[in-house]
Amino acid sequence: MTEVTGISELLLSRIRDVPDYPEPGVMFKDITPLLADPSAFTALTDALAALCVANRATKVVGLEARGFILGAPVAVRAGLGFIPVRKAGKLPGATLSQSYDLEYGSAEIEVHAEDLVDGDRVMVIDDVLATGGTAEASVRLIRRAGAEVAGIAVLMELGFLGGRERLLPALDGAPLDSLLMV
Repeated sequence: MTEVTGISELLLSRIRDVPDYPEPGVMFKDITPLLADPSAFTALTDALAALCVANRATKVVGLEARGFILGAPVAVRAGLGFIPVRKAGKLPGATLSQSYDLEYGSAEIEVHAEDLVDGDRVMVIDDVLATGGTAEASVRLIRRAGAEVAGIAVLMELGFLGGRERLLPALDGAPLDSLLMV
């Protein structure tokens, strides 16, 4: 068994399926059992931190809200700064914002204007890549701040929702890494 296979099996074994949540027909992937297991959470943190180092990131962006839970320890492990990207109206002070379309409307994310600067190489960390809308908006926001996107790394990718296809053109060659494909 390779190390990647072992980590994948460990992570998958700690993700709980919750049927019909948040609505009938949806199979929710609950990562709270993974977070509660110190071995699995450490393996996840180490794997994501290694991607940050391999892609020469200088900062980690975590997407609200589970990206905060994953991104902050990854930043610490990799020796990098952590920057939260929040829903609009949640950050005090001067912000940069980016709106994006959802299946059912639109949304907006923000970052403190001074947190990302020219020369930063930013790794975006999140739990799930679904349709790719939030991740794509974060890429645009990072670039508008003058920073470079080092890559995006997620715990799991829901391949059937097409997020990768949406995101790859926006990444412009930066890597997109998913530890698990579900």
